[in-house]
Amino acid sequence: MIAPLAVAQQAADQSAIEQRFKQLDKNGDGKITTDEVPQSPFFAQRDKNGDGAITLAEAKADLASGTVSAPTSSPPNAKQPAPGAKDSPRITSSSKARKAPQQLKAADHGVGRLVADVSFTDLAGGSQKLSSLTKQQALVIAMTSTSCPLSKKYLPTLSELAKSYSERGIKWVLVNPIASDTADDMRAAQKSIDRAVYVNDRDGNLARTIGALTTTDVIVLDASRTVVFHGAIDDQYGLGYSIDAPHHRYLADALDAILSNKQPPIAATDAPGCLLAAAAQPPANASITYHNRISRIVQRNCIECHRNDGVAPFSLATHQDLMSHVGMIKQVVGLETMPPWFAKPLDAGSGKENHTLWANDRSLGEADKQDLLQWIDGGGPKGDDRDAPQPLSFHKNWQIGKPDAVFKFAEAVPIKATGTMPYQNVIVETNLAEDKWVQAIEIQPGDRSVVHHMVVYLLAEERDQLSQSDEAADERNGYWAIYVPGNGTLAYPDGFAKRLPKNAKLRCQVHYTPTGKATTDLSRIGVVFAKGPPRHEVRVVGVGNPRIAIPPGAENHREDGSLRMPFDIQVLSFLPHMHVRGKACRYKAVSISGDARTLLDIPHYDFNWQLLYRYAEPELVLRGESIKFSAWYDNSAKNPANPDPTQTVRWGKQTNDEMHLGYVEYYIPSEAPGKPNDKSGGKRR
Repeated sequence: MIAPLAVAQQAADQSAIEQRFKQLDKNGDGKITTDEVPQSPFFAQRDKNGDGAITLAEAKADLASGTVSAPTSSPPNAKQPAPGAKDSPRITSSSKARKAPQQLKAADHGVGRLVADVSFTDLAGGSQKLSSLTKQQALVIAMTSTSCPLSKKYLPTLSELAKSYSERGIKWVLVNPIASDTADDMRAAQKSIDRAVYVNDRDGNLARTIGALTTTDVIVLDASRTVVFHGAIDDQYGLGYSIDAPHHRYLADALDAILSNKQPPIAATDAPGCLLAAAAQPPANASITYHNRISRIVQRNCIECHRNDGVAPFSLATHQDLMSHVGMIKQVVGLETMPPWFAKPLDAGSGKENHTLWANDRSLGEADKQDLLQWIDGGGPKGDDRDAPQPLSFHKNWQIGKPDAVFKFAEAVPIKATGTMPYQNVIVETNLAEDKWVQAIEIQPGDRSVVHHMVVYLLAEERDQLSQSDEAADERNGYWAIYVPGNGTLAYPDGFAKRLPKNAKLRCQVHYTPTGKATTDLSRIGVVFAKGPPRHEVRVVGVGNPRIAIPPGAENHREDGSLRMPFDIQVLSFLPHMHVRGKACRYKAVSISGDARTLLDIPHYDFNWQLLYRYAEPELVLRGESIKFSAWYDNSAKNPANPDPTQTVRWGKQTNDEMHLGYVEYYIPSEAPGKPNDKSGGKRR
């Protein structure tokens, strides 16, 4: 199926090609030569027959063949920035006087930490202790105040939530740390939320212990006093605004996940409210042990893969497991290759250093990293078993819930014991009698130990419209599903879905890595159908250049591709794809005037991890702007993974070849799926 952006792009670029061709054809002879555009990327990409001239027909044919980079007006000798170079300032359209909750990096906001077993006195004069309140499934500690306007607005919401979730085994504590709030006002507030313990924390000790920052902050603890959520109740009220109903119910979503033995979909946000005195961060552990600190870091960052029956080569589920691998752990944490995450963080001074752009950021928090390395250097003390966190449970079946349909490989793929294997392309029939809207997809490898990654492309009946001679067409039109170690699901909120056409076929491109033992793989794909047609259709398009030519021995060769927006889009995520010579890549949004802002920067690309980078909040790219994907390749002998540094490397599906693909997952902000308009209502950085 041809992606709408690619179709619209080709039509829009025909006129752009003609206009730019006339500008470059200075003598008007109908040809462009190197005298007119010396060393121009436009010339190098389109002089396919090497005759030293480009005709208008050649330029248009190149566009039709799939190169999505239209000619630009950049100076022909413009210097190319090195990977990781400083980008232009980020753009923001939000008023500084208005502040809604923003998603934060969970580890840097206290999630995963053990909270000390502090004692306190409730408003009625009773003695309380955190350990006595965390014997149920979870404990919600909500900050409040009778004088803070936002706290007062949120009191009815807290009352409704406490009423609903108390019946499901959740305990509630309201903490008022404002010394000037009166006892009468607090007693009146407590009557409206009688299912909660109310605490007048006049000295702020309880607030400091749990790490509260504002009067609307909420901290959720599990039965082992581990922070599993720290953030806002929802986004109905904030600094300088109110809306009739929240768009995001952070606390309720977190509690629903906890009650289902899952991690909250968003575990940390800030909570706009009245700031509490001084930085009320939890005190650092005087003595870091495995049970009181390190086990929690490992649970949040490693156990997903490093466990029995996990995809990683060894388990890190116990203290003994860690002690057996401390040398390797120290190395990969120091090199920042584990946990795998390669997006460059926000620039210092941007004002959002503590916020995360990415909903699925897997990087280790700085405090976690330092504590882990300090613990290793200190000999890895085990500590008190009573400080151990709650054990994690993992889905044995489908993470997306019971699928509405499951599509399987027709035959098992044999995997040899040693060496390497070329990509395997397995066609899976869906045999659907009608079009379907899909809200969740999960890929389950038959043998996780040998499946490095899998990219699933949709081969619908419309595929016949594509040129059969263009082997890059499927890739450029975007993936439909993807599996990488530790993540094989795509799940979208209500109102978003992907189309699965009638009688569609799924081409599963699988990279297998032999492990020393011959085996077979029989993978399957489960889907959950949406309840009805969505408000927004989720699509994917590949931005790239299928006519790459990486010279022999080139250590830092750059290739570019761009895609101009024929309508506004909201970008949901990126998935850059190169092979073993790929070393760095970057996405930028370029305005009509030439101003650019960075969307994603990966200074150190790793082929072993085909990661998806999902925005915490969709990014608006306006009509007329271009998304530019730049990638750098190392085809030199210095690259130990390079199959042959003496060869010119071109586009190909196998790992010995190369690709230049920057996938973009997006939707068109319109009333109905697939109908573009100019009403975006989006947000730009």
